[in-house]
This record gives sequence, structure tokens and C-alpha cells, in this order.
Amino acid sequence: MTVLTRHIGGVQLDVIVADITTLSVDAIVNAANSSLLGGGGVDGAIHDAAGPELLAECQTLGGCPTGDAKITNGYLLPARHVIHAVGPVWYGGSRGEAEALSSCYRRALELCQANELNSLAFSAISTGVYRFPADQAAKIAVHATIDALPTAASVGHVIFCCFSGASAALHTDVLARYGSPCA
Repeated sequence: MTVLTRHIGGVQLDVIVADITTLSVDAIVNAANSSLLGGGGVDGAIHDAAGPELLAECQTLGGCPTGDAKITNGYLLPARHVIHAVGPVWYGGSRGEAEALSSCYRRALELCQANELNSLAFSAISTGVYRFPADQAAKIAVHATIDALPTAASVGHVIFCCFSGASAALHTDVLARYGSPCA
């Protein structure tokens, strides 16, 4: 269900409530842990839906540091690729958590540009078991994405895929301040 659509330059940005594993986009962004070997929440759901080949490819990547991202094939997912972004664990905000989370969004867009991908869907990185406050995470997600769009010319469609209406409302509140509504 699409909650909000905005245009910024030539890019369409949507906030939706959906299961990210069902989206037919060039890439979905996984809220991964640093091992990249699967876990709980959206990470586990993506690994389950993609099949064992995703884990096999992730085992060859040597993990990923917090704030960075790596790309794999999507295997059994409708998405062609998975971008595994390792968000920060929330420790109160004094350990660079905001910058690390912002970096996840920038790095995902850099990988889209490097691989000439047009469409991607972000999960709400770090807001689950990593306990990043959802309101702050939504602000960072939208701002970092919009700030990085000029360096990702291949990207024409960005989706903030929220699992709940509450998360979608937080993303909508921030995104509604930008761009123009779509007809």
C-alpha cells in the first residue's frame, strides 16, 4: 500500500507498507548484521525468501563493517539484487550511530550507481533489534537518501518500505516536506 509519493528532480520517492521480499525492484536493501550471514527480522526474511544461494554468496564476502554495504544477487526474490547495509546498534547516540546509519543509505545508493540500478527499496535499517529510535532513523533515512541522489544518476525510483503503518507515518512526515506530490 503506497502511503506517499513525491518527485525530487527526476526521482520518484515512495513510502509504502509492504513485505520487502515481495517487491520487484532492481535491489532491496537488507538491514544486515556485520557477518552478512542472516539473522532475525527483515534480514532473516530476506535470506529465507532468497534461498540458500544468497547465504552461499554472502559467505564469500568476508562480512561488512557498520555503516557500509555490499551487493549480491537476489536469487529467488523478485528483486534482482540485495544490498546488505550494516546499520549501527543504538547505544544512546553518542557513538556515531547517526553518521553510521546515514552512511548505510549513501553506500546503498553508491552501489546502485556503480551497478547502474534504477529502482531500490530500503527497509528501516537499525530500527528492529538494533533499537535505533524509529523517529530519528526515519529522518536520517529520508535526508541521507535525498542528499545522495545527485550522485546516483542511474536511480529513478526509491521506495521506503515500511513493515508497519507507524513506521510509514514517520517516513511520510519527513518526506512530505520535500519535492512535489505526484498526480
